Amino acid sequence: MSTAQRRARPRPVSAGFRALVTSPAGGFGVAVVVLLVLSAGLSFLWTPFDPQLTDPFAKWLPPSPQHLLGTDEVGRDIFSLLLVGARVTVAVAAGSAVVSTVIGVALAALGSLTRRWVRETVAVLIDILIAFPTLLIAMMIASVFGGSLWVVIWAVGISFGVNIARVTRPEIRRVSHSEYVLAGKAAGLGPVRNLTRHLLPNIAPVFIVQLSWSMAVAVLAEAGLSYLGYGAPSSVPSWGRMLSELQTYLAVHPLSVLWPGLAITITVLALNLLGDALRDATDPTLGRGAASTPTSPQGVTA
Repeated sequence: MSTAQRRARPRPVSAGFRALVTSPAGGFGVAVVVLLVLSAGLSFLWTPFDPQLTDPFAKWLPPSPQHLLGTDEVGRDIFSLLLVGARVTVAVAAGSAVVSTVIGVALAALGSLTRRWVRETVAVLIDILIAFPTLLIAMMIASVFGGSLWVVIWAVGISFGVNIARVTRPEIRRVSHSEYVLAGKAAGLGPVRNLTRHLLPNIAPVFIVQLSWSMAVAVLAEAGLSYLGYGAPSSVPSWGRMLSELQTYLAVHPLSVLWPGLAITITVLALNLLGDALRDATDPTLGRGAASTPTSPQGVTA
């Protein structure tokens, strides 16, 4: 086996996971994502107070053992609202990741493994769709179907699915000419089997980074659309809606706006750092194996 083939071997799962959690960026990203998922799950079973319960005699209470983060303008417990709002964040991030994965892989495969006229048509379609910003796509969908979480999920899924296709299409084209892919074809593997067995695992580092970015943008898009009134319904607490409702009181009670803003910022930062750490942990050309190689396939100096 050649040196290049040994370097191209995927890292064992245990080694990749250990490299992920021991890196500062990966450890921070994993910790925040786990905390976010646990908070969303916990909110189905328990919250300190009913997030929809208003109490005019408990308005603007400061943080205390009873109300950990204080209360808002109608006496609702901010900590309870943040816990329930985590459900929306997790649902939007996970849902948009699924949609963008399906769209991105389908377009990338069609744009790299099919006949020339299909590839050129897909390339033109990607160029057209990529010109539309995520929020604009969401507002266009919302104008037809009304504002909801599904609007955010589909808008981010379509927008970043196209981005994923644009980035991964040349990678699939490059890997499709590799010897092991050609050997798979000679052995009778069909296009779908070759795609799932050889092509996708070898473009995983690039794909993972794009997917983590799509999840981060989904969190920001949900916050922005809820702020504009296109996101979650008013009956569903979300971090973006909390920002929208509390911005009026920013000069008087700035601490109340800090909590949802901080939650959004930390979540987006964690998803971006986690994507970079996952790329480093899963890419066999990075790290010790690439020590003698001046440049990685993505053009990053080792």
